[in-house]
Amino acid sequence: MAGVPGQGRKFDVDAALDQAMYAFWEHGYEGTSVATLTSAMKINPPSLYSAFGGKEGVFFAAIDRYNATRGDFMDRAFAEEVRASELIRRLLYDAASHYADESCPGGCLVISSAVSVTDANRHVADRLRDMRNANVDLLTERITADVVDGVLPADCEPAELAEFIGVIIQGMSQRARDGANRSQLERVADRSFRALRLTAESTS
Repeated sequence: MAGVPGQGRKFDVDAALDQAMYAFWEHGYEGTSVATLTSAMKINPPSLYSAFGGKEGVFFAAIDRYNATRGDFMDRAFAEEVRASELIRRLLYDAASHYADESCPGGCLVISSAVSVTDANRHVADRLRDMRNANVDLLTERITADVVDGVLPADCEPAELAEFIGVIIQGMSQRARDGANRSQLERVADRSFRALRLTAESTS
């Protein structure tokens, strides 16, 4: 992305947002100050406010950046997997790989960055909650479609299954923050998928 004006000069927005993303990922929303952001992004406060409107604007721009880069594995899985069973398998194993990546602070930015916000910033946590719930709802729709098509058993409970996967994935994120490595999380993914007893179907 091209640079934007910033108090008489330009800065690379994508590069700046990458640094903001890591700051929020490491310290959380409330633990990241404007001073921390300007230092990480290598811009001054007037440039930050001019370009993003403030800390919250930087945060959600960084969330968008995360979803388009480091955190895009979920969107890609939903776009590329035809059957729910393979989608679930991929989400679990990709989460294990992504969340335990040692080049990142660990876990998922959307899950961890606003876990313990105060009431004054509850709307920030609510927006992230809505993003997470949207993924669970979309997974429910995909499972439902396979039940209707006869790919999954008629007694399968799509909402319950999607909720289970959401809980596992969010738990994997926290375990990664606590130091669980990729191998450990992949074993969680394997055990969880096998417990579901879903048969991977042909995508033809």
